[in-house]
Amino acid sequence: MATKKPASDYSESSIRVLKGLEPVKQRPGMYTRTENPLHIIQEVIDNASDEALGGHCTHIAVTQNTDGSITVEDNGRGIPVGLHPEEGVPTVEIVFTRLHAGGKFDKGSGGAYAFSGGLHGVGVSVTNALSSRLEITVWRKESDGNGLHHMVFANGDVIEPLNSRPAPRDGKKSGTRVTAWPDPKYFDSPNISQTELQRLLRSKAVLLPGVTVTLTNAKTGDTQTWQYAEGLRGYLTETLAQVSNGETLIPLFEGAQYAGPDSEGFAEGEGAAWVVAWTEEGAIVRESYVNLIPTSNGGTHESGLRDGLFGAVKNFVEMHSLLPKGVKLLPEDVFARASFVLSAKVLDPQFQGQIKERLNSRDAVRLVSTFTKPPLELWLNQHVDYGKKLADLVIKQAQSRQRSLQKVEKKKSSGVAVLPGKLTDCESSDITRNELFLVEGDSAGGSAKMGRDKEFQAILPLRGKVLNSWETDRDRLFANNEIHDIAVAIGVDPHSIGDTPDLSGLRYGKICILSDADVDGSHIQVLLLTLFFKHFPALINKGHICIARPPLYRVDAPARGKKPMQKIYALDDGELLAIEDKLRKEGVKQGAWSISRFKGLGEMNAEQLWETTMNPDTRRLLPVTLGEIDHMTSAARFNMLMGKGEAAGRRAWIEEHGNEAEADI
Repeated sequence: MATKKPASDYSESSIRVLKGLEPVKQRPGMYTRTENPLHIIQEVIDNASDEALGGHCTHIAVTQNTDGSITVEDNGRGIPVGLHPEEGVPTVEIVFTRLHAGGKFDKGSGGAYAFSGGLHGVGVSVTNALSSRLEITVWRKESDGNGLHHMVFANGDVIEPLNSRPAPRDGKKSGTRVTAWPDPKYFDSPNISQTELQRLLRSKAVLLPGVTVTLTNAKTGDTQTWQYAEGLRGYLTETLAQVSNGETLIPLFEGAQYAGPDSEGFAEGEGAAWVVAWTEEGAIVRESYVNLIPTSNGGTHESGLRDGLFGAVKNFVEMHSLLPKGVKLLPEDVFARASFVLSAKVLDPQFQGQIKERLNSRDAVRLVSTFTKPPLELWLNQHVDYGKKLADLVIKQAQSRQRSLQKVEKKKSSGVAVLPGKLTDCESSDITRNELFLVEGDSAGGSAKMGRDKEFQAILPLRGKVLNSWETDRDRLFANNEIHDIAVAIGVDPHSIGDTPDLSGLRYGKICILSDADVDGSHIQVLLLTLFFKHFPALINKGHICIARPPLYRVDAPARGKKPMQKIYALDDGELLAIEDKLRKEGVKQGAWSISRFKGLGEMNAEQLWETTMNPDTRRLLPVTLGEIDHMTSAARFNMLMGKGEAAGRRAWIEEHGNEAEADI
């Protein structure tokens, strides 16, 4: 008689290999927003927008059909339908059924898209995976006559193969029409917000001057049309009028600049268009885009705009000696009352996650800052009266910020302990900005000290591995020098879950664990997280604890097409494989790039550590939270993982949960 396989059995059959579009169906939240189907429809709209961005499309039409489906149609070139030279199946089928396939990987000379919304390569294949039905019609200008091509998918699979026939002579010359029926089971709600859809389409019209965008509701028969001649300027003026009564202090600062063929450090065509308004009161309007993709959570291009504006205003204020004694300007003082619309063009954009809400490309900070600072500085010095009005607003912001800090300082001026000698403190006393980096090793601490921004970043190097404090009594904690120094530097006494500790002495808004990107570094992270969870839980609850993510690899990529020579950093093996795969798709020969592995933070020089790990504009910093797990469950888990007498429990847990490892594959 066959024996039943135990639930905890971990064998070869436990490893699942997800093929095709299965990963999207298994975990749709990793690839798209699941509140409603807007984002999977946006993927189709973005494809049409990319055609318009390249100058191949003048009309994008979106229709909300009576049966719940949505149709997106453009008059672009039409998705290629011939057999793919490597795969041997129609190219349009690959686009809709394969992850990491698309025309936007080909960035070199002659590529179909010089600028497009990202390189994740999931796009409309996710739309197809999460739709119960999807129909596509393509009109192509063929060499032997116009062609009309049609195919149908259900749940991501082909149910009607590509059917091609000559198009009528008086019919449409070229373009693509996609109709999708989003599957409600993948979304919290099947209903798309009409306001969000309208805002999305309106923004496309703003960013694509001369392109007509229409939205038709088949149920009501209503049609809305957007076409903007003034582009960003008209959009910001109109939006500000709707949400704010405040008049602008100076005429709108607007401009556009793009790199030429001889620009050092930037690819030809990279750059930005922007319009900025400063108001004394009322609501603030801020919208940013990268290659027409809305970046609702901002990113490095917005950081570049902030740095450019700050540099120009700061130089103007200093040149005209307008700054009162004792006042120091910060970027947020210039940015606090600024409304803007920013549209950046980046050849190879790197986004945070698959939904592209935030730009992570490090070069975008320098790109936008370099192009926005000189024209604003020049304009302010040509219009000194307007410049002084803006300077007055900015100085008032700085004075207000400093006054609020002084109130906090009075409350916590007494009873300050002597700070550890190895702590390299920051200059600012603004807790909302200050950061403390707990750095593994003295050599890494040296690089961090040289690479940091001494205005708001403090460094505390740690020697060796911190004590496992899970079973250490509170009154014995300070017997360990490292823990003593951490507690004194932070300014908060040890406490337990359920206590209400006095946090008025807290000296840093962010306490960042910075360790090597290897197994030993992960162990140090766990030991420090154990310390904070057990003895400083309020810091976790208030969101003060973070983990810095230094890279494990650096890839030196040669110049390719429009892209100059690059240094690309990878956090782990997975990112390294993705970078190498992308380089191959861009036509770089195997072996033309070199890979360096950082054995530890001490191997990184100050500039590299700042750029990759400490610069707030370009780093990836993970906030530590408990999520949906309560304290009791977390405490039990920590006890099993960190308790000295829990070896048997740890072994049983690993054996029981080992078959869940495919979640990270």
